[in-house]
Amino acid sequence: MNQRPNDPASESTVVADEPSLGRGQFSVLILGLLSTAIGQSLIFAILPPLGRSVGFDEIQINTIISASAAIFTISSPFWGRVSDRIGRKPVILIGLIGYTVGTIVFAASFFVGIKGILTGLPLFALIIFVRCLQAMTMSATNPGSVAYAADNSSRVRRTQTIARLSAASSMGMIIGPVFAGFLAIWGLLAPMYAAAALAAAAALMIALQLPAKDGHSTYDRAIPRQKLRVLDPRIRLYLLCSVGVFIGFSGLQQTLGFRLQDSLGLSGTETARYTGFCLMASAFSTFTMQLTVAQRFGGQPIYLVRAGLFSLVVGALIIAAASNFLGILVGMAFMGAGLGMAVPAIASAASLAVSAEEQGGAAGLITACPAAGFIAGPLLAGVLYKIHPEFAAVGAAIVLILVLGFSFSQNPQER
Repeated sequence: MNQRPNDPASESTVVADEPSLGRGQFSVLILGLLSTAIGQSLIFAILPPLGRSVGFDEIQINTIISASAAIFTISSPFWGRVSDRIGRKPVILIGLIGYTVGTIVFAASFFVGIKGILTGLPLFALIIFVRCLQAMTMSATNPGSVAYAADNSSRVRRTQTIARLSAASSMGMIIGPVFAGFLAIWGLLAPMYAAAALAAAAALMIALQLPAKDGHSTYDRAIPRQKLRVLDPRIRLYLLCSVGVFIGFSGLQQTLGFRLQDSLGLSGTETARYTGFCLMASAFSTFTMQLTVAQRFGGQPIYLVRAGLFSLVVGALIIAAASNFLGILVGMAFMGAGLGMAVPAIASAASLAVSAEEQGGAAGLITACPAAGFIAGPLLAGVLYKIHPEFAAVGAAIVLILVLGFSFSQNPQER
């Protein structure tokens, strides 16, 4: 006899059959995301003074970030689709190994500049080339990890699961600046070599501990699938919101070191430390919002996206008006809180909008969005900073206000 849809026994069967991310799987995914987040956040803290130490100006330093972000944007969707075909674990490992090797070579490139072996335009070209190669491979980690989590979580718990993974990245963003500030006493390159060692350790643990198969995937990866497009009406709102969020945030983040160094008259090491404090405050706010609001939110993800955008606007306006270190610190905390709400909600909404066969493609596109923001954000902010230091934050606020307004003009429906 068939059970009715509202039969308690049927409901319990559905719950029992729901996919879930096991503790072991979750732990090693966290390790991979944590190591790369630590490495990326310490780069943001040390790159402004490090770039200036080899003779680069603000636009050149921001161009390094923007150029690598362009490659990251192109590569992430590719790795997402590859993970749909060959599985998530190999793609995650490619990203971590690429990050490890790339970070070592990136640091070595700055070393030859510091020693005067290579200077000027040749050094600038070398550093951009190395950073872009690193971005091409390290872009595999996040879409592989997000798609793995989507494969192993139910629709009901998708936002909470992705928020937990995002919290791991946020914890890395908290640890990274502290890591950089502590290790910078041995030189500005020391944090990068340490970050490479962390990523190598994470790759080894994932290789040994993460199950090779995505246990709850029911489709055949050998069957060719139609490519998920950027303008797909199911996800384009979320892609636009994500790009807009990171145009605003990245512009502020990449001019933060310049603003602090110029307004407070700091040395290179002091700039890395003060920048680290601000990034740590931002990341701590992100982490807190992900552990509290994002993991407990039960409504449509778009509402959480809008709340996050509002917090980001407030943070950008505070930084624009700030006249001291405390004001900038508070503004960065608001920015971090906005990211903590918006980022996991965007990823969850996109995942819920597509089919199981398209999870890798959706994860790749969503993962590419922050990098796309890092293409435009630092370049725009660098130009505005040259005009007037406060204009970088004003520009970020305008972008975020426009995205927030667009989000209210749309009324997305889940599948």
